[in-house]
Amino acid sequence: MATAPDPNHPVRRRRFLHVLPLLALAPPARADYPPVQRGRTLAFPGDHGAHPDYRTEWWYVTGWLTGHAGGELGFQVTFFRSRPRLQEDNPSAFAPKQLLFAHAAIAEPRHGRLRHDQRAAREGFGLAYADERNTDVRIDDWLLRLDATRYQARVVSRDFDLELAFDAREPVLLQGQGGFSRKGPRPAQASFYYSRPQLPVSGRVRIGTLHFTVSGRAWLDHEWSSEIMDAEAAGWDWIGINLEDGGALMAFRMRNTKGGVLWAAGTLREASGTARSFAPGEIAFVPLRRWRSPRTGVEYPVAMRVRARDTELDLEPLMDDQELDSRASTGTIYWEGAVRAKRGGRLVGRGYLELTGYWNPVRL
Repeated sequence: MATAPDPNHPVRRRRFLHVLPLLALAPPARADYPPVQRGRTLAFPGDHGAHPDYRTEWWYVTGWLTGHAGGELGFQVTFFRSRPRLQEDNPSAFAPKQLLFAHAAIAEPRHGRLRHDQRAAREGFGLAYADERNTDVRIDDWLLRLDATRYQARVVSRDFDLELAFDAREPVLLQGQGGFSRKGPRPAQASFYYSRPQLPVSGRVRIGTLHFTVSGRAWLDHEWSSEIMDAEAAGWDWIGINLEDGGALMAFRMRNTKGGVLWAAGTLREASGTARSFAPGEIAFVPLRRWRSPRTGVEYPVAMRVRARDTELDLEPLMDDQELDSRASTGTIYWEGAVRAKRGGRLVGRGYLELTGYWNPVRL
């Protein structure tokens, strides 16, 4: 269920009153944000951790779960870090040098709507942080942590809880050119970006009063950048699909304000481990069916045909209503949902589709 955080919760009320004005005051990107440049070699485990000098960063986990009476579930856990460049010379522990946000959601077809919650905090006091040495990001009792080859995620919410572990023994999938991922027509419009597809998942989930054990498969993205979006960009469509044969496909397109394509890219890793990248002209997103939100009136292309050179997939959502209202944290409304991938009517994969900029243009 897509709901805003409870305004009567004292901790959350204090956080949102403090954090949201800081976002409104945050200046545009400046020269002293480190640039994202081609040729940098990503090194691990260090690059699994936070990069606090850069403007923005996120760790994004999505996946499918089974193991309860209602059948399959989709889930999403995302942590964001932002450097607003405010009061950086202030020695006070209360200075907002780093801001942290988190989203979590469960797509449960029996419920019919997304269950969703969000958090926001300034970094500090051991209660909210993003460690630079390895993946270890936390906002109170929400966390995502990597220990050797095992990620752990915990979310404690009013409507649902997640306690999940992800087995990460496979090599990382570097996106773009060795992890340098273009996001626009100018080379500076780029991020450092890698994925960890095909993650086996196990753990426990609570939905309402029901508690159950789950298993499944997930996809993790880690991305950081200093560049704001191109002025002509409205938003993006993105997919991360775990294929049934063991392969993985990532593809995205940046849409411009006139509805055209500003940029596109993708990567296919075969089951053998061989990876190949796609140029902008080799990626296409073709809407097959649209859904209009009864709450916001926003229309989303929730069923898509995605082409990446000679690979073509038809995507159908686990359920249509997977809209997230995150205005209380990151300030936007978007659609992010579990999808099945089919080829010729046959199931060939499962993953997630993200649709942003259909409500208002996204401004990072």
